[in-house]
Amino acid sequence: MFEHGNVPRLSIIICTYNRAGLLSKTLDSLLGLDMLDEAEVIVVDNRSTDDTAPVVRRFVDKYTSMIHMKYLLEPVQGLSAARNAGILAAKSPLIAFLDDDALPARTWISTIVNTLESRPRVMAMGGKVAPIFESGRPNWLIKPFEFPYTIMDLGNRIKEYPGKFHPCGANMAMRREVFNVSLFPLELGRKGESLLSGEETWLFGKIRKEGQSVLYHPQMAVDHFVPASRLTEDWIMKRYYSQGLSNALGSSGQLGSLSLWGKTAAKVLYIAADSVLAAISRNEGRKLLNKCRLESVRGTFHMLRNRNRESATG
Repeated sequence: MFEHGNVPRLSIIICTYNRAGLLSKTLDSLLGLDMLDEAEVIVVDNRSTDDTAPVVRRFVDKYTSMIHMKYLLEPVQGLSAARNAGILAAKSPLIAFLDDDALPARTWISTIVNTLESRPRVMAMGGKVAPIFESGRPNWLIKPFEFPYTIMDLGNRIKEYPGKFHPCGANMAMRREVFNVSLFPLELGRKGESLLSGEETWLFGKIRKEGQSVLYHPQMAVDHFVPASRLTEDWIMKRYYSQGLSNALGSSGQLGSLSLWGKTAAKVLYIAADSVLAAISRNEGRKLLNKCRLESVRGTFHMLRNRNRESATG
């Protein structure tokens, strides 16, 4: 029983797809968290074909007296659809998202609950995400690549997220009222093995447009697994191409498309200038970064061209 009757102080949503082994480690890591008895955990299985369901069932059977957990099967493929299913099932006015390959710090729940309950102006929050590299950090993985790899460290001080930074999906929390008008857009976000994204940028952009606070808290920390299969130049280039597609998908209307065309053209000019400097400095990471930026541009132009063709054909 929760302290406030049938309402938990925090609803934790873990969306998963075909990563039963990693999910098992994440579920085990929850057992050591402070205030676990004041939270509910919702595991949303997005049509996994591995042992995800048996893993969750065994965990619930073993720890039923220690943790409030429910299992949902979401048949619509896509991370946004899975997150939306979790949101609709959540009972708490405070909702947190944790990746199925993330290990939260002991104070993760208490930091979220105490911060949001004591700071009514804060609408959403996130914190540190430290990588667990399966095969070591590549030499080319320079600072600008950290955000695409869900690495986040903005220091040890509580503060507003600066500039275009925002919480990572592996480690974010918000008030339920964020979703009163709209849930996550289904056209954005990962779907199966695709690398589409943009749903988190959309969410936090919406929060900021409404003048609400998005807070970074260093004690809201998780360790996040980065598999060897993603630590390749091919993968990061595909990630940037998919980001370009996502940028175009996230723009709406003729004005939005025109604005994106302009921003993308300006980006091309910047990449051209920076590529010259990268060649002079012989910095391999910087050279790869500009290749990735061009892939992002290619993805954006590809999606915008397809959209214009569809508009022209009615």
